Amino acid sequence: MVGALFAVAALAPSKAAGPCTVVQGPTLLPDVHEASGLAVSRRRPGLLWTHNDSGNAPDLFALDASGAVLGTVRVPIRTRDWEDISAASCPPFDLAQGKPFEAAQGRPDACLYIGDIGDNSLTRSAVQVYVLPEPDPGAKRTERPLLFNVSYPDGAHNAEAMFVADGRLFIITRDRTGIVYGTASLDGARRVVTLKRIGQLGLVAVTDAEASADGASVAVRTSDEVVIFRTAEIVGEPEKARPTTRIPIDGLREPQGEGVALGEDGMLYLASEGRPWSRAGRFVSLRCSARLP
Repeated sequence: MVGALFAVAALAPSKAAGPCTVVQGPTLLPDVHEASGLAVSRRRPGLLWTHNDSGNAPDLFALDASGAVLGTVRVPIRTRDWEDISAASCPPFDLAQGKPFEAAQGRPDACLYIGDIGDNSLTRSAVQVYVLPEPDPGAKRTERPLLFNVSYPDGAHNAEAMFVADGRLFIITRDRTGIVYGTASLDGARRVVTLKRIGQLGLVAVTDAEASADGASVAVRTSDEVVIFRTAEIVGEPEKARPTTRIPIDGLREPQGEGVALGEDGMLYLASEGRPWSRAGRFVSLRCSARLP
């Protein structure tokens, strides 16, 4: 009996991860059994967005900081392998028409970027990124997003991580090196985009990346750790980028760690797929003593 208790204790998730302490969770997400990307709202404090991986309905799930689902919003698109979502400022053009705004009035101040960027079989000549104004969590459906067809300059790559910084879109490949590709500023008149190879991070099997609200930092995660970089370094010379913080998260014992997002005041959020016998996804909120953004 005592041995069994020790075994259970050894398998229990830790309440700490490096300089971070779990403050909420793991919270079960029954409707998000393949929780993938994660993004902190740019419109409403304390709100986050997540979604399921491929083979599921194209729904956005609005969560509060504890992981409670506040709403489910359908996006009118067909995805092939939806792997990530990012929150950032909207591009400087009308999303409905793809033209520059004639005036600042009417321009939405916050957008979501949907990354249909998975390609396990390495057969896609282009992947898709959708841009839409961040919806209200109580909405039933979003407006139709603007579509960008995005290709790599050196053939197909599988990726699960995407972030937006200073009006530019960046993708990090899921492989043994974590190659960073990026765009120039998105142009609504040019919906076909060829990425530029910037460099590699030397990280294995990157599953998500997200910029902080102020744009100063980017969190990159694998199943074992979250690595925080200064944005200017990761989008400049990734090989020379030195992490400001490395957070070991394997002790949290996520079933299949996927998403990461940076909040304010040292908050870090993680999302995971569920287990085969309990399909509900997982959501964890941590507070970190080290400065993250």
